[in-house]
Amino acid sequence: MDKINALLDEIYEGDLPAIARERLLSHIRAARDSVKMPRKAHWDEKDVVLITYADQFREPEQPTLASFTRFYQQHLQSAFNLVHLLPFFPYSSDDGFSVIDYHKVNPICGDWQQIAALHSQTRLMFDFVCNHISAHSAWFRHYLAQDPGWDDFFISMPPATDLSAVTRPRTSPLLTPFTLADGSTRYIWTTFSADQIDLNFASPDVLIRMIGVLLDYLKKGADYVRLDAVGYMWKTPGTRCIHLHKTHLLVKLFRAVADVVAPGTVIITETNVPHQDNISYFGRGDDEAQMVYQFSLPPLVLQAIHAGSARALRQWAASLTPGSGSTTFFNFLASHDGIGLNPARGILSEPEIVALVRELALEGALVSYKNNPDGTTSPYEINVTYLDALNHQTDDDETRLRRFLLAHAILLAFPGVPAIYIQSILGSRNDNEGVRAAGHNRAINREKYSLREMEQWISGGDWLRQQVFERLSALIQLRTRQPAFHPDNAMTLLESDNAVLLFRRHAPDEEGLLCLFNLSSREITATLPQARHYQDIVSGQKVDGSAPVTLAAWQFMWLRG
Repeated sequence: MDKINALLDEIYEGDLPAIARERLLSHIRAARDSVKMPRKAHWDEKDVVLITYADQFREPEQPTLASFTRFYQQHLQSAFNLVHLLPFFPYSSDDGFSVIDYHKVNPICGDWQQIAALHSQTRLMFDFVCNHISAHSAWFRHYLAQDPGWDDFFISMPPATDLSAVTRPRTSPLLTPFTLADGSTRYIWTTFSADQIDLNFASPDVLIRMIGVLLDYLKKGADYVRLDAVGYMWKTPGTRCIHLHKTHLLVKLFRAVADVVAPGTVIITETNVPHQDNISYFGRGDDEAQMVYQFSLPPLVLQAIHAGSARALRQWAASLTPGSGSTTFFNFLASHDGIGLNPARGILSEPEIVALVRELALEGALVSYKNNPDGTTSPYEINVTYLDALNHQTDDDETRLRRFLLAHAILLAFPGVPAIYIQSILGSRNDNEGVRAAGHNRAINREKYSLREMEQWISGGDWLRQQVFERLSALIQLRTRQPAFHPDNAMTLLESDNAVLLFRRHAPDEEGLLCLFNLSSREITATLPQARHYQDIVSGQKVDGSAPVTLAAWQFMWLRG
């Protein structure tokens, strides 16, 4: 408890009331004594995460979690040993990220028994939506009613306050007017939308309640805890209000609490920002997040395949600092959100980013924008399924499949723990009808399905879906059998033609794997670093390293030898 106490002193500058401290510590001690479920002590090459909504599949008169659990057991369990359930709580907007009650399961999905039933089959990752809560929540209703004890739960500002320095991820107003019980109007801090009310962590009461949420998730068995939009947690007007020192202290506190209550729990920070800011949440390597989302990977892989060049991807990958053994990257290509562009800034030039955005927009992708301090707007993310992002509308399905598998072969070979979004393994295309129905761009990659129809499609009723599902599943299972792909093992980038990405993944007790990826639409030859005999573990093909190896368009090889 010493670390927790020290962090509380630093966050509240020695001014935390003793009664609040003891109340918090007693909750932590009680949770520590009640948690009996052990966590996996570390990560390894067998760890591959499936990202999904809890209501992804539907059947008549069935809780959606029960339907998902059956689909997982029958079709996904052999590839994924950990499931990230996106927020499964009652919500009012943003497909779950405007939480009404942190402690309940959305009745459409089921209840905590359904969560436990899925957890009996796999490890689980919960979302801790720690920056904001729904405007329809009981907490905010107490605030608007001016009930005693709730007045400092949220942040109000005079509308004339100069907040021009605040980093904005949206074009919506930062302050939203609300009417209180006495008829007065307050302008409340709403980073993401008028329905997502930012919490005031400067209040010890807010901290105690939010630590209570974290403790509840640990008691319910969460193996990984994702801190959503965590960079914005602490607000100080006159600053950027992102990545502030006290935000990092709060992450350290969450980590310290998890270490005491449920050792082995992995804390993951979700910060869709440039790379250096992102990796700052590793702290010193043993005191903050164990994993950070590798947000630069999705746009860089996408740009590399569109450009047919590994130049930017290779240079960035060569700059990555290997994990310390206590930290690693959470790698992904697609998620419930769009493909973030901020993490590519400083790696790709602005003209390269604009060109990529323009090309994808012409092919049916949607683009979301953010406000800049100077009053201008910039592209913030591309909204599109990753399958459609990689391809042109005129491409045939065989081409789509080849590019898609190439991108995921890169993902699966990179150092870190890979995560696959459910829409990706299902071979989903852009859901334009869903965008029109929902009224927001991100719905393009959030389609929900009849369980019966999906099972028919992946069993042969839809050629592209079936091929994506079967071949990506097989590639994932192959990956989990390679010790060289342990997240902690080093990667060495090797010189090659710009159209080829070439690197070695090392393993302590073996030669490791030589990984080659032809990013171009043409056949190309590559010279291997050593004249030895190899075998491609993907195709089974034998390769003579004394001569240049020929790669077909968008072909990849994982070579052992």
